[in-house]
Amino acid sequence: MGAMQDIMQRMSRSGLRITEQRKTMVKLFDGASGYLTPKEVYERMQREYPGLSFDTVYRNLRLLLDLDVVEQIMFEDGVKFKLSCEEQHHHHHMICLNCEKTLPLRFCPMTEAEVPGDFEVVRHKFEVFGYCGDCKEAAVAAATETR
Repeated sequence: MGAMQDIMQRMSRSGLRITEQRKTMVKLFDGASGYLTPKEVYERMQREYPGLSFDTVYRNLRLLLDLDVVEQIMFEDGVKFKLSCEEQHHHHHMICLNCEKTLPLRFCPMTEAEVPGDFEVVRHKFEVFGYCGDCKEAAVAAATETR
């Protein structure tokens, strides 16, 4: 089953109406090679739906996030979204700051973490930001030029 069909079924099972705007938003993420900001989603959606409000876009992003259709990552320049990765087990990510290539981290740092006091962890997120092998040389060269 394709990603789009799977997502539409998940939305339908959750009681969401499958509107053309929601289909378009999912297609937008399905076709994106990296992360999208809410503003980018809004601007792209506005081309097809000129009367669409930013609030509607953001509300639908939250719905897709709640259904685990998209993931939300906090970058230094703000929040971005992308389709959830296909890894079904608990995992974290390593994200390239240049090309936004995302790789799964195959272990959870919280497994070995010592939690202070009587604090109970109920959920957590852990992302590692850096440069992939393809971008590392470019980043080193850019840092050298700025000195």
